[in-house]
Amino acid sequence: MSTRKLRSHSSRPIRKNGPKPPKKRSSNVKSTKTDADILSPTAMENLYYIAHNAADCLKFRGFGWPRSNKKKKK
Repeated sequence: MSTRKLRSHSSRPIRKNGPKPPKKRSSNVKSTKTDADILSPTAMENLYYIAHNAADCLKFRGFGWPRSNKKKKK
């Protein structure tokens, strides 16, 4: 007898390195993404707890300094 493992008949065949088929989405699925107000009281309270100064505040809101993380060459 061989020591080969047998798969059940209900399992799908194993695919190797083949392209995966795209997942189908239902046409009636609505996007849950809403526009966030970054100046709302809740957003400002969250910012109060995570930002340590004005520069951090602007950085978290997407208004960071250009080339701020590059080091100067000697």
